[in-house]
Amino acid sequence: MSHFSLGWVILPPILYAEKQQPIDFSHKLHVDEVGDCEGCHYFREDGSFSGIPKLENCAECHEEAMGENPEEAKLITEYIEPGKEIPWLIYARQPQCVFFSHAAHVKMGEMDCAICHGPIGDSDHVRPYQYNRLTKYSRDIWGWNIAGLSKNGWDYLKQADNSGEIKIEHAARMKMDDCAECHMEKRGVHEACFVCHK
Repeated sequence: MSHFSLGWVILPPILYAEKQQPIDFSHKLHVDEVGDCEGCHYFREDGSFSGIPKLENCAECHEEAMGENPEEAKLITEYIEPGKEIPWLIYARQPQCVFFSHAAHVKMGEMDCAICHGPIGDSDHVRPYQYNRLTKYSRDIWGWNIAGLSKNGWDYLKQADNSGEIKIEHAARMKMDDCAECHMEKRGVHEACFVCHK
């Protein structure tokens, strides 16, 4: 085995680590209640995108427990009652040199959320956050050409819970190469890196 091949076997487990999200969040449950993505992730009056909801948004429905879900109890006791923002690990957090506009894609491009985020509304659980130990960025943002990972943009984890019911977990990744490929398909030209990288 060459040193190069050996490096690809040894380096990824050393270079990447994994953390769990602070709360095991069910997008499916919330989409069923709210109706769509925009119920929690919306555009503000000034046109900016809200991104991950703030604690005050969660508290509108979860000031008191709505059921007996241990994750909801954790939300209330560890975050809502003390007024502490949830330290979500953002899968798509970009380096400061990258500009991404949800408005350009959703409003002007008329793209549905699922085009980039997949059917996350069907997921019952959040997946682990995989990150690069050196850069601290999510493994989800690097393209397959860069990281040597599968070109398949979407993949799903299916698990049976204790009742035998199959649960779908969102395991999708939106990588830089997926963005470049979509821009190429939609516009018919290979755009310069500086469209997104500033």
